[in-house]
Amino acid sequence: MKKLLVILGMLTCMAGLAACGEEEKANDGPVTEKEAVDFGTKFVEDMNNIVSAGYIEQYVNQPELYNGFLDWKSALEEDIGTFEGTNGGTAEFGEEEMVIRVNVLGSDHDATVEIVLDNEGSSFVGITTNVHYSTGEIMLKAGMNTVIGMGTVFVVLILISLIISCFSLISKFEKRGKKKQEKEAASAPAADAVVSQIAAKEELSDDTELVAVIAAAIAAYEGAASTDGFVVRSIRKSNKTKWQNA
Repeated sequence: MKKLLVILGMLTCMAGLAACGEEEKANDGPVTEKEAVDFGTKFVEDMNNIVSAGYIEQYVNQPELYNGFLDWKSALEEDIGTFEGTNGGTAEFGEEEMVIRVNVLGSDHDATVEIVLDNEGSSFVGITTNVHYSTGEIMLKAGMNTVIGMGTVFVVLILISLIISCFSLISKFEKRGKKKQEKEAASAPAADAVVSQIAAKEELSDDTELVAVIAAAIAAYEGAASTDGFVVRSIRKSNKTKWQNA
């Protein structure tokens, strides 16, 4: 029942404002400022009742009203506190819009509700709640915004400096890796030479009988009585054919 009364009250206000506008238009003039402010005052009271009763979702299909009600609810919860009534207002009339400003009294902060209608006063264009803050509160908010902004800048600069310092560490690791590779490359030929010498010795030790036969053949060829005068140090396979050796 309460919901129905609130909706009927809003419709009655809109109908009354439209009727006043039509009556004044017959006299080539808009509604009076008092009529506009009276409508705005009644609308703010109805809006507060709708928000308090939790009927905001009923106006989802009317975005101008729905967003205005959400703005009013947020202002009540965060800044205004308890709604304690209205204290007059003003109205401005333009060629395309009618702007009604209603002064609102709150337990924590006062505010101004700005209601924008079309020039005929038959439909809503927008509803905004502007909270009144003291000079100290405004300065405090400005100071907090400045501190947050500067803090963000310093944090970003610190992160950038850390990233740049990491670049120098990466270059050091790269230099160490190159030095290690150069050392390994330099030690590789020496290791290969040692391995080849060991392999040659192993091959020679494995071919002892062949060495003895070759030494005896050379001694016989030289006409020596024994093989004490010379030593076979290595045996290599010749890549030449018999015709090339001849």
